[in-house]
Amino acid sequence: MKKLIVFLIIILIFLSCKKGKELPTTFYNCNLNYVDSSFKNSNNLKYQNLLNSITADGVVGITLSVYKPNAGMWLGASGKADLHNDIAMKACNITRVGSTVKTFVATIILKLQEEGKLNIDDKISKYLQGNNISKIKNAHIATIRQLMQHSSGINNYIQDLKFQTASLNNWIKEWNADELLKYSYNKAPYFSPDEDVRYSNTCYILLGLLIEKIEGKQLYKVFEEKIITPLGLANTQFAGKNPVPDGIVRGYIDMYSNFNVIESTYFSGWDYYTADGSLISNVYDMNVFIRALIQGKIINASSLNKMLSWKTPNEVAVDFFSISYGLGIFKIETSKGIAYMHSGDAVGYHADMFYFPNDSTTIVSTFNSNYGKIEPLVSSKNSMEKIINSIK
Repeated sequence: MKKLIVFLIIILIFLSCKKGKELPTTFYNCNLNYVDSSFKNSNNLKYQNLLNSITADGVVGITLSVYKPNAGMWLGASGKADLHNDIAMKACNITRVGSTVKTFVATIILKLQEEGKLNIDDKISKYLQGNNISKIKNAHIATIRQLMQHSSGINNYIQDLKFQTASLNNWIKEWNADELLKYSYNKAPYFSPDEDVRYSNTCYILLGLLIEKIEGKQLYKVFEEKIITPLGLANTQFAGKNPVPDGIVRGYIDMYSNFNVIESTYFSGWDYYTADGSLISNVYDMNVFIRALIQGKIINASSLNKMLSWKTPNEVAVDFFSISYGLGIFKIETSKGIAYMHSGDAVGYHADMFYFPNDSTTIVSTFNSNYGKIEPLVSSKNSMEKIINSIK
């Protein structure tokens, strides 16, 4: 999700520090469902030094997974999972991975189309009615595909200043979809459907409601049935099932831009239950997921082709890679070649997943700190390039 300077100002006014909990080391115990042989990887020391350099710069903690066909999986971590209890980060630790959930959501919708339950070129208003359609501009005419591709023009609720103020007046409030969508009611659309692309969390809340309507069950159950269980993602869950589960690493924000971080583990209540950011996972599971997706092991070739059909925004990105929008996924042009990717943010957390189709290299990184001076170390083009260029 896009972070705004105003957002930080509001935090500064309303936020009080939540003291860390006393937690034993065993709280963060975690396991991988395969035998880790990272220490045998010829790049083991190189990758570990990369992570150590990032935490030395001030990032609280980082985990990384790298998959190369001829070398297998490498997993590593550096820094702290919990500063208050002085607990080291481990590669298997679970964390919030924010908007990377959108790739999962788009995958589920394409699976539903394969099952004959919807058509992505239908208007979403064919399936959803009420205020969330009639009061959100363009929602009555936009197709499911357009919402998936951010080409509907629908306003992004998270950029509304009233929402930002309300959420941080009660920063541990757990919001539901209807409460969030009201902040997009009667807001002017960015453009007419298909005229351009612009990121909107509102679209993915609506897509989550669509999935629940079609399947007749809670979103977390659909995630389990369609993706998590079939792929054996033992360390992945939709947050709606358990918003702050045991073992999740603590999140931190650099509130005052001085690397004196404040714990923010409980500050992400607006996206616990909605499809715009509610995913908890680790770098191993995320690596397994993105490879399985692109290699056609979750959806069929026709669906994958639709997902990887690109639209380029009319306005060129500033201080970021050249980017194109697919269905729940992006294509960027890096110095090491094209990558399919998605990033994700929550308050105190950031995640990136990259798949390079030229050689099937897959990179997933997660961080448990952001904002302030830490922000450019975790989510900027330079920070991404540092990792990509060290691995590719």
